[in-house]
Amino acid sequence: MVADFLELGLSNELLNAVAELGFEKPTPVQGTVIPKLLMEEGDIVCLAQTGTGKTAAFGLPALEYLDLKNPKTQILVLCPTRELCRQISQDLTNYSKYLDGIRIVSVYGGANITGQIKDLGRGAHIIVATPGRLLDLLKREAADISGISTLILDEADETLNM
Repeated sequence: MVADFLELGLSNELLNAVAELGFEKPTPVQGTVIPKLLMEEGDIVCLAQTGTGKTAAFGLPALEYLDLKNPKTQILVLCPTRELCRQISQDLTNYSKYLDGIRIVSVYGGANITGQIKDLGRGAHIIVATPGRLLDLLKREAADISGISTLILDEADETLNM
């Protein structure tokens, strides 16, 4: 088990943000998943209770591999509810506080789609979306996910049921 965030292999920018958020030691899921995602390519399935740090477990490695010089969307996070969509977007924003120029856009139903289209038009390295809204935006050709290298299904069972 990894005892300290410094041992995980994250960049100084991410470590500084995590420290400011008051994270002292990785949770068990973070200590297991983060090193695996940083060292190996491929898929991973993570099952853990709510509140165990799963967003950081998948979000920090995803942010580590983000190419900020590439304006295309590289990471797509799908989640079943707008509340979770907003929470994940906020968490990723907090973790990426020291990554200059990062663009994270969340898109979900129940919010003004025109504003979301404008946000996507300005560019998004990361899109956090509910499936229905993403499909709508893809049909309108307002979202481009052709460049994604990372797909995250949060609460995959619920997301896939949609």
